[in-house]
Amino acid sequence: CTPDFAAAGAHFNPTMQKHGSENPDGPHVGDLKNIIFDDAGNASYSTTNDRFKVTGTLSNSLLAADGSAIVIHADPDDNETDPSGRSGGRILCGVLMATGVPEPEVSAGPPPAPGGTLNAPKTRVATPELIAGLQVPAGFTITVFAKGLDNVRVMAQHDDVTYVTRRAQGDVIAMRDEDGDGAVEPFIVAATELPLVQGIIITGDQVYLGTPTTIYRGTIQADGTFGELAEFVTGLPASGQHVNSMIAFGPDGNLYVTIGSSCNACNEVNPEHAALLQIAPDGQSRTIFAKGLRNTLGWGWQPETGELWGMDHGSDWRGDDQPPEELNRIEDGNNYGWPHCYGDKQVDRYMPAPPSGMTKAEFCAASTAPVLMYQAHSAPIGMVFYTGEQFPQDYQNGAFVAMRGSWNRADPTGYKVVHIHFVNGQPVEFRDFLTGFLIENQSAVFGRPAGLLVLSDGSLLVADDTNGMIYRISYVGE
Repeated sequence: CTPDFAAAGAHFNPTMQKHGSENPDGPHVGDLKNIIFDDAGNASYSTTNDRFKVTGTLSNSLLAADGSAIVIHADPDDNETDPSGRSGGRILCGVLMATGVPEPEVSAGPPPAPGGTLNAPKTRVATPELIAGLQVPAGFTITVFAKGLDNVRVMAQHDDVTYVTRRAQGDVIAMRDEDGDGAVEPFIVAATELPLVQGIIITGDQVYLGTPTTIYRGTIQADGTFGELAEFVTGLPASGQHVNSMIAFGPDGNLYVTIGSSCNACNEVNPEHAALLQIAPDGQSRTIFAKGLRNTLGWGWQPETGELWGMDHGSDWRGDDQPPEELNRIEDGNNYGWPHCYGDKQVDRYMPAPPSGMTKAEFCAASTAPVLMYQAHSAPIGMVFYTGEQFPQDYQNGAFVAMRGSWNRADPTGYKVVHIHFVNGQPVEFRDFLTGFLIENQSAVFGRPAGLLVLSDGSLLVADDTNGMIYRISYVGE
């Protein structure tokens, strides 16, 4: 199998001791004997199709990773014996199959392409010189809106205050431009003790905050804080690999929340994983609106048509150029194919287990294909439709998408903001809008775009969750 280090994340051995790293470049990479490090610390690996019978003492070394693969450690695999997770010399990776189970479905044609490359560009500090090299289309200008904010993600505006969630810090910061110079300083922490908070929406004086399993509601106070937060929706499924949730109220008054997949590619047990949920306005009941969406973090309703559009992440370890990131028209009741298919209903031949009751080919034929596709591994993490009046007509009612950037591709991709051009309410093409974060011949980066927000004056904010920056893009004329 292709080792899926990102999916394994922090995991458990058979004695329920937790270890491992959520960082794909972390120490657990060294667990597999087919991982080779050169003198510079760069990693490469090969795969094997050999089968191994798990018996005797090896049964004590069985490690569940992402639901489709196992890792076998020759020695005890726990934090006490070896905190780094490097547990023994004979270590193997494979697909777990019981005796007598039919062979996985195999598509005709050549074997799948190589699994991909661990290649995360080095992070650099955002200096004034590097910021000056950022590129936007003619007529636009980019300035620093705020800095020194750490892990900033999603933004919202209330009157003259801009709020931003900080996922790693588990809080929300409020900012105001006191002197009207176009830059702000954080003036208050509006909410705390919100582990992995991501989504934020404000309606009137009510604020809603999304964490992995709970959505909270509060009232914005005169001092900018949210007062006492109350649980509005509880019991959302913890998503494992993809814990970040995005929330929004739709034109129908219902609340929508995306739940990511628990793994890189597997048959989910909980039907609410890899889905968009529709929640009643009072938060008391919910249904699955759409499924087969591996990790749709950027989405929204097109202003002209009211149709819901979203950018979905393709699976990792399928090669440098597959599967593509997808722009989907998300409609009630549709299945968008993950984990068994991607792109234009193409069967994912890496998936060993077929869907229940049908072949993968039958499953994919019944799924909904994307309307547009984008370069694999670009990692779309934020999306906003432009509803302001400042930008030229060509940008009206189109969408901006933050491509956070790759770690699983030989040549890095993403690390930019793109614009989806819409004509008569329908998407036509992707166009680069903000570029220049990749530097040093694509070996380093000084920013990873995350959240996007159209301010009331029509300018666009772009949050960089790596260097703690928020940039403001304005149109000044050609």
